[in-house]
Amino acid sequence: MMKNIIFILLLIVLTDFYSGAQPLNGEQAKTFTNPVLGGDYPDPSILRVGTDYYLTHSTFEYYPGLLLWHSTDLLNWKRIAHALETNVGSVWAPDLIKHKDTYYIYFPAGGTNWVVTAKNPAGPWSKPTDLRLNGFIDPGHVVDAEGKRYLYLSKGYIIRLSDDGLSTVGEPVFNYGGWQFPKEWSTECYCLESPKSTVRNGYHHIIVAEGGTAGPATSHMVVSGRSKSPYGPFENSPYNPIVHTNSRAERWWSQGHGTLVDDVEGNWWMMYHGYEKGFHTLGRQTLMLPIEWTDDDWFRVPDGVTSMDKLPRPAGDISEESSGLSDDFSGVKLGLQWQFLKKYAPERVALENGELLLRAAGNSFDESSPLLVNSGDRKYEVTVQFTLEDNTKAGLCMYYNEIGNARIEADTANFTVYVQQKAKIRVKNEIGNTGFLRILNDENEVSFYFSANGNEWTRVERTIDATGYNHNVFAEFLSLRAGVYVFGEGVARFDNFSYNKL
Repeated sequence: MMKNIIFILLLIVLTDFYSGAQPLNGEQAKTFTNPVLGGDYPDPSILRVGTDYYLTHSTFEYYPGLLLWHSTDLLNWKRIAHALETNVGSVWAPDLIKHKDTYYIYFPAGGTNWVVTAKNPAGPWSKPTDLRLNGFIDPGHVVDAEGKRYLYLSKGYIIRLSDDGLSTVGEPVFNYGGWQFPKEWSTECYCLESPKSTVRNGYHHIIVAEGGTAGPATSHMVVSGRSKSPYGPFENSPYNPIVHTNSRAERWWSQGHGTLVDDVEGNWWMMYHGYEKGFHTLGRQTLMLPIEWTDDDWFRVPDGVTSMDKLPRPAGDISEESSGLSDDFSGVKLGLQWQFLKKYAPERVALENGELLLRAAGNSFDESSPLLVNSGDRKYEVTVQFTLEDNTKAGLCMYYNEIGNARIEADTANFTVYVQQKAKIRVKNEIGNTGFLRILNDENEVSFYFSANGNEWTRVERTIDATGYNHNVFAEFLSLRAGVYVFGEGVARFDNFSYNKL
């Protein structure tokens, strides 16, 4: 009898496990591990409005830009909008804020600084307004006790804003010199940047990044100072650096660029970014740590807590997540997971009869930008069905930039694997104008496949090591992303794009 009971209980447990059921009151429901957003989501700026959280981040030259996310628990995030449809250059370190009844995103791009506004984070967002503020990056919005508005700027400067927040008043003035880290530390530069504001108990806390954002493992950091006025004088925190990678032995490298947020129960958290050791290809991923306030109004990460730990979950209802990166193209417009790089050309895209129609704009990536998704896993595969029309070549790629990329390309004659624009191997196309392409990224070892039916695959015998496709090699602060492209003079059709974490 006892054996039967044990067998039945075991069967119930196994059934729950294989059906995907998760414990509601177990360890997994009480804790989380970093990253919060796996993939290239650097310079996070986060805002709480009631029980809702909104987040955006740097999008550089991926367009449409300024992706907006929503959450109710700080852990599970859903894409809700792009705030930037106009290409104004490489978008760095934005600041998302709400002032009175309006949402603002301040951001640098194209050598100046801009602002977009909306009444709802889900949009519609305004066209960008040029603040005509040159020579500075990473603006951070701050409001003083009298309700006057300012922007903190890189290099330790501040400038007054107009009441509507859409223009500046006067000239930038110096207000904060930062914290001098020990000279023997291995960093890229001093680089005081990305100032963010938290006002609490009469203190203006300025939170900045120093040390450079990439380079050696120990480069980046989060530093803070406080003052009774946005203009200073600031005293530096005795707990600086608040966040820092101390050695190459740690999992998360170049940790820095923090924004503070409180949850619905009054607990405080810091969102920031870091590279994963061995996986710079994934870009700077979004991380989170708990924050505590001392009796004398300084903030710090609790003693003994690191980004590699299991951490207690924030308060809040479990939030809905985005559905992932796969796309069957059955919608009426392109999903929020897709972006062009540099050559933003929405007119090249159409959705028709459940397929993506992508029009070629030339025979190189300089002319015909790929459509990319933000790959966020160490090991994954992507597959897609293609149909060649007119004089086109269709491809599936692993793409960092125009120089650093690898791809498998189909035309009517061959399947060809290219690495750094050079054809490495060709296999005769014996399946015709319609087929399937597949790329397997196994922890930066990348292999290529084609198929007539999507079930039986032929591997092209060329595997590459993609470890070097990152900012420290190719610059530009990008990441290695999967996507589709078309070269030639006509249109290629894509269907059933599938991204699977392995």
